[in-house]
Amino acid sequence: MFRRALLTCAFLAAAPVLPAFAQGCDTTFALANRSGRQVNEIYFSSSRNNNWGNDRLGQNVLPNGASRQYRPNPGGSYDFRIVFDNGQAVERRGVDLCAVSTVTVTARGISAE
Repeated sequence: MFRRALLTCAFLAAAPVLPAFAQGCDTTFALANRSGRQVNEIYFSSSRNNNWGNDRLGQNVLPNGASRQYRPNPGGSYDFRIVFDNGQAVERRGVDLCAVSTVTVTARGISAE
């Protein structure tokens, strides 16, 4: 009985650490452009970060119909901002990269599957 209670206490003490293990997932995803427009800038960062950081395309662009692979670290929730060739931007917040493998830019916004 004492051993069972001790094991239960050990498990409950470790429970707050469990979400940290989930963030060690495979975060590889494809960003696909199905918008009908050229993408000039791609930004994504952890949802905990208030800064978009650098344009992930750099000097490159992502033509309509093209895709690109990314693997950010660590896993967890990410926010996305896409800027098209006409200067218009779309955003999507709270994408769990541990649960998706494709982020798709469309004329209506950003979807994640």
